[in-house]
Amino acid sequence: MTGGHAPRDQTWPAMAAFALVAVLGVLTRPLLPVDETRYLAVAWEMRLGGDWIVPHLNGAPYSHKPPLLFWLINLVWAGTGVSATAARLVGPAFGVAAIWATSRLARRLWPEDAGIGGRAAMVLAGFGAFALFAGLTMFDAMLTVAVIGGVFSIWTAGRAWRGWVALGVALALGALAKGPVILIHLAPLALSAPLWAGVAWRRTLLGFALALGVGLGLVALWLVPAVITGGAEYRDAVLWTQSAGRMTESFAHARPWWFFLALAPAVLWPFAWSPSLWRRIAALNPRGEPGLRLATIWVGSALALFSLMSGKQIHYLLPALPAVALIFARAMRGAPIGAWPAALPPGIIGIACFAIALGFVPKDLALVPRSSAHMAAIGLGCLGLAALAFRLRGTGIAWLGLSLVALANLVFAPGAPGRVYDASTIAALIAPSDAAGIGVLGNDYNGEFTFAARLRNPVALLSPGEAADWLAADPDRALVARLDRDHPSGEPRATVIYRAHAYGVWGGPDNAPKGAKDVALD
Repeated sequence: MTGGHAPRDQTWPAMAAFALVAVLGVLTRPLLPVDETRYLAVAWEMRLGGDWIVPHLNGAPYSHKPPLLFWLINLVWAGTGVSATAARLVGPAFGVAAIWATSRLARRLWPEDAGIGGRAAMVLAGFGAFALFAGLTMFDAMLTVAVIGGVFSIWTAGRAWRGWVALGVALALGALAKGPVILIHLAPLALSAPLWAGVAWRRTLLGFALALGVGLGLVALWLVPAVITGGAEYRDAVLWTQSAGRMTESFAHARPWWFFLALAPAVLWPFAWSPSLWRRIAALNPRGEPGLRLATIWVGSALALFSLMSGKQIHYLLPALPAVALIFARAMRGAPIGAWPAALPPGIIGIACFAIALGFVPKDLALVPRSSAHMAAIGLGCLGLAALAFRLRGTGIAWLGLSLVALANLVFAPGAPGRVYDASTIAALIAPSDAAGIGVLGNDYNGEFTFAARLRNPVALLSPGEAADWLAADPDRALVARLDRDHPSGEPRATVIYRAHAYGVWGGPDNAPKGAKDVALD
């Protein structure tokens, strides 16, 4: 406090700023393959098939994720009708909720620090990684809200048994959002309560057992019917392959143990690039502050356990970012900090955008298709952010992260860069063949076109030897194949650039679109 006036609460501005950036992304970006396209395809098939217990993708049980996200998307559709825009607001809504919950948790941990809630909210919203991933149609923002709820519960569990019951509810919510991974975030924190909260070990063990019982009981309301009706393969996947099996041997995203440590500067940009902030963090005294001990164990245990697992993705650590925001916010008391080194990433990105715009970057090395004016404008915005980094102070540093994600969203604005990641062009070509049959050459189809084309029938996955006979069996059938891989002989009806690759479409009914405007990479 200064001059006898309480600091202005920044929680609502942080929530509003994140929401604005997220909505901008929804309005400018197409559904990004393969994750967003896949999850909307699963939600669409849940609506079509009416199976609310076992999710499906391309007609087969989908065991990779629990159903909560798909339930919520369909709940939204019950009020709005089927809409990609409405569905894509579900994930960001949990991002907004996570910012609010982090602010509330900060105030609960440090009630004497009047401004810490707003500072924590701004730090979390301003992390570039949070602003990016919490704005996508994914599961991590939902899991983050469940984790924060669990931390609230653990904080109160030392005084009342209902805290352990509330932890069980949080565990169930997280398990329905993304599976048993929530235990990685909450189990170490709950079991270490005697170290940071002074709770007796016996009470801690009994309480955690109670929480596990409550959580398992709630999850069983879905899991038991799911394993009964989903079949043996689905049962094995849900109970082992997609849970414990992933912890010992990753089926995708295998990374070295130091992966998260190497990416920490990017994940915690821009605040972690402040030398003065780290000096203040070094001066903190966790011994006298249970809240600091809680936050340190929260992020430290998550980082250690995820580093030991084979499969790693940046967004896996999203639920640990509120803990970092709490530590940073606590250290930011007093005079505002600066973060001029944070100018480096937007400066490098801005120079790279100009290099792409001027043709200095080879076509196959550019992450987005070239559109000179478009990329030059993005580059100019990034260089402006780099200059701004020398002037921003305190929580104002959050605008660097939020603004850079907004510029990243604008890369996908209408024009060539956006269209090549948009499945709607291919979807329009193949949709008339839904009843006759749609095939994809290869076995790696992840529902990329299912929602965009509103397909009601599964897509056939064909080998090169099957494609010609399958296509000839019915003239109304349509086949999609990448032109840089095995594909049917003969000229395709249309060629479309999708995900920076040329795709051909063969066949289709007479009244189907006969061509599509190719989206060039230049």
